[in-house]
Amino acid sequence: MTQKDDFSLQDFLPFLLNRAAEDSSLEFQSHYKNRYGMLRNEWRVLFHLGTYGQMTAKDIGQRAKIHKTKISRAVAKLAERRFVSRSRDEKDRRSEHLRLTPAGEAAYRDLRSQAESYDAELAARFTPDEVALLRSMLRKLAGIEEPFAQSWEQG
Repeated sequence: MTQKDDFSLQDFLPFLLNRAAEDSSLEFQSHYKNRYGMLRNEWRVLFHLGTYGQMTAKDIGQRAKIHKTKISRAVAKLAERRFVSRSRDEKDRRSEHLRLTPAGEAAYRDLRSQAESYDAELAARFTPDEVALLRSMLRKLAGIEEPFAQSWEQG
């Protein structure tokens, strides 16, 4: 005799978060992969440099929660495409300062525009109050501080 299991996988928060993240991420992937041949970590590195300016791989890893070897591969690919320039830190020769080149900035602006459109498309499924609540709850789960102003609105 089998016992009825009352656990609902469809309501399990980690399952729902993963499913929503994977589905939305794969849909957005078509923009950066088809247009620039980038992989997920490459666009994440590009976006961190585009958003925050010059950074080290360590800085990106801490902010994006990406392992250093994956960042290293992404930086190498972006540098190969001439989207990222690297310069040694004079104080710590093991560290490199990364920044977008003009081509990288152009790709970032283009993909940022695509990201803004995609974000609006996702947000349109909800009321403005639901979107604000969802963003707030996801930031809380991710341990990300509330922004002073929406980054999409800063132009």
